Amino acid sequence: MARGTAEGRTELDRKGGAGHTVLLALLAAVPLVKVAWTVGGGSHTREVVTTMGVPNLGEVLVGMVTTRPLLGSLVAVVTSRVVFALFAARGAVPSGRSAGAVARTVALTLVNPLAMGVLCWVFYGPWWGLAVALASLLLRQGLVLEYRAGRHPRPPGHPHDDARAEHRAERQAAAAPAPWRLRLVAAEQWAALLLTVLVLPVTAFAAALDGLAWDTVLRCEVAVGAHSEPSRLIELHREGNGVVGWDLHAQEVVNGLGCVKEESLRVRPAWWDS
Repeated sequence: MARGTAEGRTELDRKGGAGHTVLLALLAAVPLVKVAWTVGGGSHTREVVTTMGVPNLGEVLVGMVTTRPLLGSLVAVVTSRVVFALFAARGAVPSGRSAGAVARTVALTLVNPLAMGVLCWVFYGPWWGLAVALASLLLRQGLVLEYRAGRHPRPPGHPHDDARAEHRAERQAAAAPAPWRLRLVAAEQWAALLLTVLVLPVTAFAAALDGLAWDTVLRCEVAVGAHSEPSRLIELHREGNGVVGWDLHAQEVVNGLGCVKEESLRVRPAWWDS
């Protein structure tokens, strides 16, 4: 029974688990929710999406992640753990206590969290980068302990499985983690699950409904009949020497010239203040 449970968990890791599912769902839903709430929904949303093009909806998500430190940091931590689980389930975490195995485990454990930390440092500052790197490291220690101790089976077809099959039970018994390590693994798994299926989705949809633009807000000259007047636009894309954007006053897609960037991204009240 324990063997079957371990195999099932390894297969779940190989497919990405809850983190993979949540990230894909957020990738599909959050940009559309963001556009719909920001521009007023209905035909306005269709007009903006048509102008941007569906493939460019990823720019909405990128704009949200790069301007909201909490959301970007959560995405970085969850992505780091999902990537590590995928590689671990494919045999990337070596078992054994040799110097080579330890070196590989340390490198595999450190590289991705440090990379995520550097990215968050660049976008949000050093404290966010440090927090992301530490959280990413903490939320993968349970996986490291389980795979190194052999509590998860290696992927089918591993070159050493047949030669070592008769020693598997003895090796697992000898490498059985201490009770405190098991409690650490359980705590790490619960923390990762809550972060992935509760905290990240709530934060993502809160960012989608906060009334801030997903891209630069500009004040441009917009043609109105035979004359032009200033108006605030959410930039959709550049075209020639002007900007195609969503006119917040006229509630339509317009061409703007002589644009000047505004500091504030606020374009409407947040959902919970409306």
